[in-house]
Amino acid sequence: MAKINLLPWREERRKQRNKEAQTLLAAAALAGALIAFGAWFQVGKWIEGQEARNEFLRAEIRVADEKMKEIEALERTRQTLLRRKEVIEQLQADRSVMVHLFDELVRRTPDGIRLTSVKQTGNQLTLQGVSESNARVSEYMRALDQSQWLGNADLTIVEASGTDRRQRYAFTLAITLKKPSAEGDSTPVAGVSP
Repeated sequence: MAKINLLPWREERRKQRNKEAQTLLAAAALAGALIAFGAWFQVGKWIEGQEARNEFLRAEIRVADEKMKEIEALERTRQTLLRRKEVIEQLQADRSVMVHLFDELVRRTPDGIRLTSVKQTGNQLTLQGVSESNARVSEYMRALDQSQWLGNADLTIVEASGTDRRQRYAFTLAITLKKPSAEGDSTPVAGVSP
């Protein structure tokens, strides 16, 4: 005899399929949630890593800025020291100029002329004095122009100043202070002060 199954097998099969579909759906949802959580977690890690790198770079930039400030301060100090060194070297190179200046003034001053004032501004000298005659002043100017240390004598003022024969004319001369080079030509001395 044939067996007849009177049980509602279609209903059970539908329930079975629904269960399987729900299980698959739940598994897919769980897998999707896990993937989404993993992606969110990984992106968060990447952001944290980038923020850590950014903070490290900011700290290094601050350190570099501080070092740059120190370097700028050292450079300013270096420039100041170089300027001082140049002044000292200039003074060292020109320390004998005053000796030569006064020696030349003594040797080039003719009889009948007396200096009352010597002023220096840079490489310009202003000589004030009295003379017995205008000819003595002219002789003095020629003697100064022939000097290796002095030159370009320019008579600014000459005037009669009294009845005394020895101090009859007051004069003012402007002279350029020169520094003779090794070949014998003269160049103006820059910034020599007594």
